[in-house]
Amino acid sequence: MSLYSKRGVSAQKEEVHAATEKLDKGLYEKAFCKIYPDVLVGDPDWVNVMHADGAGTKSILAYLYWKETGDASIWSGIAQDAIVMNLDDLLCVGIYDQLAFSSTIDRNKTVIPAEVLVEVINGSQAFFDTMRDFGIHITYMGGETADVGDVVRTIAVNGTMTARWPKNKLITNEKIQAGNVIVGLASSGQARYETEYNSGLASNGLTSARHDVLKKDYAKKYPETFEPGLQDEVVYIGPHGITDPIEINGTGTTIGKLLLSPTRTFAPVLKVLLQEHFESINGLIHCSGGGQTKCLKYVPDQVKIIKDNLFASPAIFDIIQKASGADAGEMYQVFNMGTRMEIYTNEKDAGTLIGVAQSFGVEAQVIGRVEAADQQSLEIHTGSGIIRFPQ
Repeated sequence: MSLYSKRGVSAQKEEVHAATEKLDKGLYEKAFCKIYPDVLVGDPDWVNVMHADGAGTKSILAYLYWKETGDASIWSGIAQDAIVMNLDDLLCVGIYDQLAFSSTIDRNKTVIPAEVLVEVINGSQAFFDTMRDFGIHITYMGGETADVGDVVRTIAVNGTMTARWPKNKLITNEKIQAGNVIVGLASSGQARYETEYNSGLASNGLTSARHDVLKKDYAKKYPETFEPGLQDEVVYIGPHGITDPIEINGTGTTIGKLLLSPTRTFAPVLKVLLQEHFESINGLIHCSGGGQTKCLKYVPDQVKIIKDNLFASPAIFDIIQKASGADAGEMYQVFNMGTRMEIYTNEKDAGTLIGVAQSFGVEAQVIGRVEAADQQSLEIHTGSGIIRFPQ
């Protein structure tokens, strides 16, 4: 059993998928988000989409950082994480504007004071203000803030995003086919709309990252940050302190700041691509939960996906792998490994899409291709060899 499983989490969410197996798949089975007919107005040419997601256990890292440094501003990044995990999923079905967001914050009031709530709520509005400058309008509809200390040990920051959208402007992944190439958008670096270097970690695999990277001292000092039933051998087993200094690209930062880099949104990039190059986009996949294997759930059944030119793994993933001893197969199933958005397109259009991304300071390149196959499969080329899925 992997360390990830021993900590009570699953990169592939097998039990969740089994529980929802009999639910209606919506209008388009391979679409990245469930899409329904327009029940709000009843227009057959429009659809409704509602999506829920959150920052996950990344909020525990923010709690540790805040307790160790007193810097409450770190919580604004958690607000962005919760929003972007919704927004970038909706981008994958072609929706980039006129969205509504409602937040859900569950806290243990005995350890999470009002100043944290202020940072999360104000951080949400600040992110919406930034997106508005790029023509992406998200209305903050308020939400629920509950004191549920008997349920959560620290804080859970989640949200729901919804939109009404024209059916002829949807990306449903049905057009993905043999001969397509995959343009990847990098999760790390510093985009034009970001204020500092982004490690690229985003908001998936943070349970593994936290316990594998950070040292045992935190288990004794902050027992509220982990499930008490876990075996000691999987709790905070790493070599680093959250404020340990580290240099990335000639700039000094800390381990904690790398782990807590706010999840990058690709909304400014994809707004331009979807407005000006819609016909060039056959499919979109957000490499979130499931990492580089996420595509297997959303591409057509009779294709082989070959990723043989992924971005070099950013420093944070090398730090996690070295601390955990995880093999490449587990790393690529849990983390995005530096490539977080996939655009399936025609070879002749790839250069144009790459140029748009680069104009926003987002690295982009062709990371792979689609081939015909008898059954669906994935091949990932890494420095240590080729990983094949299903395994």
